[in-house]
Amino acid sequence: MTSPLDQKIRITSPVVITANRLADGAVVFRRADGGWTTRLGEAAIATSASAAQELLAAAAGDEIRAVGAYPAPVELTADGEIRPGNLRELIRVGGPTVERRLEHDPEKWQPVFG
Repeated sequence: MTSPLDQKIRITSPVVITANRLADGAVVFRRADGGWTTRLGEAAIATSASAAQELLAAAAGDEIRAVGAYPAPVELTADGEIRPGNLRELIRVGGPTVERRLEHDPEKWQPVFG
């Protein structure tokens, strides 16, 4: 398997770098200052392949805090808001698609969406 750092990145729309926080699995986004945030609106936005590659390389070097970094498409609204660019990222930003329960019985879980 080819490392994400060795793959050629094609950018057709703005992207952010997203990963999962190692401590608890939460979805996180790379900030311009090199940190991570759980808020999409605070993420650094890349609009070119070179900018995305630079953010991705820095994120991959920080696998002590977050793992599985990859570029995720986003949409920028007219008022500057950042929104997920596809269904996968909409689900990741929105959280689990089932209600979390203390019980381990999937029969008792309720859908959050729908």
